[in-house]
Amino acid sequence: MASPTPSPSIPELLTTWKGNFARNTSAAFDKLRLQDYIRLVVIIGAYALLRPYIIKLGGKLQAQQHERDAADNGAEIHPNDLRGKIEIPGLGDSDEEEDEEDTQPGQWGRNARVRQRKFIRDALAKEEARLAEEQEVESDKDIEEFLIG
Repeated sequence: MASPTPSPSIPELLTTWKGNFARNTSAAFDKLRLQDYIRLVVIIGAYALLRPYIIKLGGKLQAQQHERDAADNGAEIHPNDLRGKIEIPGLGDSDEEEDEEDTQPGQWGRNARVRQRKFIRDALAKEEARLAEEQEVESDKDIEEFLIG
């Protein structure tokens, strides 16, 4: 069985790649005819002239796509506008579930669900109170700014 050839070191690889690049690029330009040079100049010139227009066209198309996406998502509605309008499942205002006892068989985990609903209801109430307090502080700052200034 033949032994595998050792892999060249990184400096050897870089030297080889540099030699290949220099040899291939010089050979590519040595073989070009006048017609090939003219074709190359025309292609580069057309790209340079048309590139700004292509970029503008792409920008317009992208803006139209963003407008369509924004119209589809209904992004005009602020999340705070939905507060209190959407019913969160299991968070009814009545405490009927908490008052009832486990009289029916097969109600496994019922107490845990009730405790979780109470916890969520309390957390939402605390968060709403905090947001209301922050809003009052902001309005007080605005008023104070006008009174002092």
